[in-house]
Amino acid sequence: MGNPVRVALASARKECCILVMSTSFDLAALRRLDAAHHLHPFTDHAALHKAGTHVIRSAKGCTLVDETGRELLDGLAGLWCTNIGYGREEILNAVADQMRQVAFYPSFFNTTTEPTIRLAARLAELVPRELGHVIFANSGSEANETALKLVRAYWKLRGKPEKRTVLSRNYAYHGVGLATTSLTGLPSCLEPFDLPLPGFLHVPGPLAYGTGKSPVDYGKWCIEETERTIAREGAHTIGAMFVEPVQGAGGVIVPPAGYLTQLRELCRRNEILFVADEVITGFGRLGAWFASELWSLAPDLMTVAKGITSGYVPLGATFVRDEISEALSKGGYLAHGFTYTGHPVACAAALANLEVLTREKLVERVRDDVGPRFQAALAKVASHPAVAEVRGFGLIGAFEMKKPLKGPLASAGPNALGPAIHLLAREEGVIVRGIRDLGAMSPPFVVTHSELDRMFALVTRALDRMWAGEVAKS
Repeated sequence: MGNPVRVALASARKECCILVMSTSFDLAALRRLDAAHHLHPFTDHAALHKAGTHVIRSAKGCTLVDETGRELLDGLAGLWCTNIGYGREEILNAVADQMRQVAFYPSFFNTTTEPTIRLAARLAELVPRELGHVIFANSGSEANETALKLVRAYWKLRGKPEKRTVLSRNYAYHGVGLATTSLTGLPSCLEPFDLPLPGFLHVPGPLAYGTGKSPVDYGKWCIEETERTIAREGAHTIGAMFVEPVQGAGGVIVPPAGYLTQLRELCRRNEILFVADEVITGFGRLGAWFASELWSLAPDLMTVAKGITSGYVPLGATFVRDEISEALSKGGYLAHGFTYTGHPVACAAALANLEVLTREKLVERVRDDVGPRFQAALAKVASHPAVAEVRGFGLIGAFEMKKPLKGPLASAGPNALGPAIHLLAREEGVIVRGIRDLGAMSPPFVVTHSELDRMFALVTRALDRMWAGEVAKS
């Protein structure tokens, strides 16, 4: 007998070849191959392969079709990003046309491609006017990594290389690189990798839930605590603070009144660069092109991704204020960038996406139509016995849940309710995200009134089942 691991791998490889050549859909074979070769992001793999990988086969508008042919309403827009919905021919055609013309060429070597130039110019028309220059990346993580490096380079050029410490907040999510994970304020992201690195400090994020304080009072305390941290560390050592206007993956934490204005002014007084992470909030999620406009943040740098292409093709970007770009331009060789920085296909997809958002007035639709309807429906969920609190703004929201009085979840440890509601809601026919003990939603901008109403009806049924002590069958 041979080595059992090698035998299993050989069998999986053989099955892979058969499956690739086959036109039929074999779910069992796909799941075996997935278990044999695929490490999923942000996943408990033992639990995943016990239940079997959920395979999405097609998507159109706000509807997904899974491995069984069952339709599911996407209440999360993929991962906060498929803003114009699935299956948009405008992006498919733009990508195909660009691939035929120039599939790839880098922006290194003093060269670039037409869609990259046109996208930079188009974005300059949309972003806050001080942010006149952009460098592209492939994701939000890379956009924030770029911002970290540009902050260091800027202060060094200014003769202040000691300004290296970076502030971010508890419950923040800024990416998965070593440095961007260090910015992230979620223990589940930090502890497995012995992070954060030195030079990264977390101050309180304005999540008042469970503190006994009102959001405004807790926000004031967060500002005071941030000010104390700056005084203790010394403002002369702090280069920047990274801030999500609405903290998404941390639990849809909406800033209380006055908080962001005070935080921005605190950074300005202490000569600390303010970096707005708009990876989720950018391109209309809150009913404005950028959250920085809503709260008059005037950031020194701003990072985006996700909604820039509605998730169709990976793309991120880092915008910098004109005085920072001027310093960097005069500083000599800028030794930063990725092979795919400004990839022509991704930029073509982004241009098509921006055209759809503009032509169909989808940002205005979020502000005036589906956003208010979404928030009204979310407010009704607050009266459910399984719900302790709801939070939201525009077309993003979350509901904090209470443990049921009976069933397996009654004695479960912390952070069990989020995964449970994700599975129950999926069984009912809608995708929501489970985070700790809350459910989060952010549907596509093209969601219809009837689809929104159905999403919340299905979420309510899932909450009913959870409160009755049920757990998902799959």
